[in-house]
Amino acid sequence: MLPWKVREAAVTALFALFAVLVIAGLEYWLWRRLVGDTTAPGGWPRRAGTVIAVALPLCMIAATLGGRVFAFPVVRVVAWPGYLWLAMVVYLGLGLLVGEIVRPIAVRLSRRRSNVPAPVSPEPCLVAADAPADPPAEPVTPGVAGAVDAADPARRLFIARSIALVAGAAATATVGYGVRTALGPVRVKQLTIPLAKLSPSADGFRIAVVSDIHAGPILGRAHTQRVVETINRTRPDLVAIVGDLVDGNVDQLGGAIEPLSGLRSRHGSFFVTGNHEYFSGADQWVDFVRGLGIRPLENQRVELGGFDLAGVNDLSGEDSDQGPDFATALGDRDRSRAVVLLAHQPRQVYEAARYQVDLQLSGHTHGGQMWPVNFLAGLQNPTVAGLDTIDGTRLYVTRGVGAWGPPVRVGAPPDITVVTLASPRA
Repeated sequence: MLPWKVREAAVTALFALFAVLVIAGLEYWLWRRLVGDTTAPGGWPRRAGTVIAVALPLCMIAATLGGRVFAFPVVRVVAWPGYLWLAMVVYLGLGLLVGEIVRPIAVRLSRRRSNVPAPVSPEPCLVAADAPADPPAEPVTPGVAGAVDAADPARRLFIARSIALVAGAAATATVGYGVRTALGPVRVKQLTIPLAKLSPSADGFRIAVVSDIHAGPILGRAHTQRVVETINRTRPDLVAIVGDLVDGNVDQLGGAIEPLSGLRSRHGSFFVTGNHEYFSGADQWVDFVRGLGIRPLENQRVELGGFDLAGVNDLSGEDSDQGPDFATALGDRDRSRAVVLLAHQPRQVYEAARYQVDLQLSGHTHGGQMWPVNFLAGLQNPTVAGLDTIDGTRLYVTRGVGAWGPPVRVGAPPDITVVTLASPRA
């Protein structure tokens, strides 16, 4: 029996090989439909298309591996083309899948329209008995076979180019719209949530919930500054940062996060880790945000006027013995007081419900970020975005303000939510 570490390494290697084969197959199919079927062999359009079809996936892989493999300046160079190509792959793939359905129908219709009609037989006439008979005429059929065969390559080329052009235009327009949405103004949502155990003294307490800033090779200091200014305009009582600040380490991105020191609220700002913090060293980021005047809640709870505020680490911390500890954060609390829990991933709500948490504030999903990815996010999370109730615990999931990978949002605009707590006894 192989040691578990060897087995784990073998499974990881097999998964990586499978992923590479899938990506290679997908990229070949895209090349075939966009380049191979639309250009002549040996010509410069095919050669140029092939070079682009190889370079863009390599940029995509390099950007995805990021600073864990490449130097951060290299990641900055490849991030824009690589991540935008990743988004284009999604929408080109969808467009070309539709093309696979349309293609045979278009070919069949074009053949029908190009068929040559049968010649009309002449009127019969009398011929003298001693007149020499004409040789029998060759039969004529609708649509001469040779003409159809000669027309087929041109017809197929026209159809292939039309499908590629329409799919490419639709994908480009969709990704362009998504970039504009992701990098445009952040929406501020207002939401009132009544909590049965909330003290009347806390009625109207306003929490600005922000998640998934994702400072990285594309979203930098200006992005963080815009988020801070948007939050400060809402004049909240408290700011809750529910994970995924960064895609990199402190040396690379400390400057991009520094504007968070400018957050202003009556009761201060609080932070819990997200899964991305553990990709680049959660401890250093916890210390860094503490230095900015933001209080990390690492499986901790604080008592505020009228309710408790608690925070648990992200599930990704379990690999380094820094996972969520609900017992430490909530086990000894006064159950007669309302408690609001900060937890990055929505699926942590099931454990929160066991501790009778009144309200959990989460992020992580980005609202799906790019349709139809929201359907995949829905398979992994009890709620992709918005307000829900799970086993008696209210759950609110913000779409966040940043983007992982492609700076593209389709059907999931970025948001900061101001949650107003309401007491039924007020």
